[in-house]
Amino acid sequence: MSGRDPRVKIEPMSRVYDDERLAGAYERGNEMPERALRAWVELIGSFAPRSAPVILEVGAGTGVFSDAMARWIEGSEVVGVDASEAMLGEARRHHSCPGVRYLPGEAEALPVGAGGFDLALMSRVIHHIPDRVGAGRELVRVLREGGRVVVRTTFRERLDAAVYDYWPQLRASDARRFPGEAEVVEDFVAAGLVLEEVTSFAQPVVANLAEYHARLVGRPQSKFNCLTDEDFRQGLARLETAAGGEDTGPVLERYDVAVFSRP
Repeated sequence: MSGRDPRVKIEPMSRVYDDERLAGAYERGNEMPERALRAWVELIGSFAPRSAPVILEVGAGTGVFSDAMARWIEGSEVVGVDASEAMLGEARRHHSCPGVRYLPGEAEALPVGAGGFDLALMSRVIHHIPDRVGAGRELVRVLREGGRVVVRTTFRERLDAAVYDYWPQLRASDARRFPGEAEVVEDFVAAGLVLEEVTSFAQPVVANLAEYHARLVGRPQSKFNCLTDEDFRQGLARLETAAGGEDTGPVLERYDVAVFSRP
């Protein structure tokens, strides 16, 4: 049984991102500089148990990480799975690297065979999964012995994104939606995985607040769905004011990284 709070409503990825407008906005609103993306891929690839790994991305979205891992982790093959056909359409349109194959599917019922993967990535998706234990069991099924799972997220107790400075309502909303570290660890261990480590990693996503404002105009993340149009407009105005001053420097995004292994 999942350790999540049963009072918290989780919107599955298939429901949230089947909105074609949101799927289309997600690509531009969540891109990152090549140097930052490379740094993330190097970190993720460092957890692979062998060279030339076969990699599964669960909740691949528009394919940014699937494509980057196929290009920059030497010899790798990547399968990107997502529950949203709209997101997969964007992935095939923007990130159709020859080393990547995209498939529709849910985290709790992965459309791949058993024991074929060395590494699995779940980036910014764990809060969309209603049954984390079920998803963990699926990861145990599809990973080879010694395979690793990398969960890239922000745990409830460390919500520190820049977005909360301009839309403070979102912090409370995300505190209800996002699981805590202990909950994820409990559920994945119950599924048969072994916790290896939990670390933190930050990279710049835009050069300054003006660029940050430009990327958020399209409401490219599901978190904005809880805001009224007026709430969103007011936050955007606060961000625009902050961006209008002196050069603010780069905006960093920090994520928690939890690594599990399959015994």
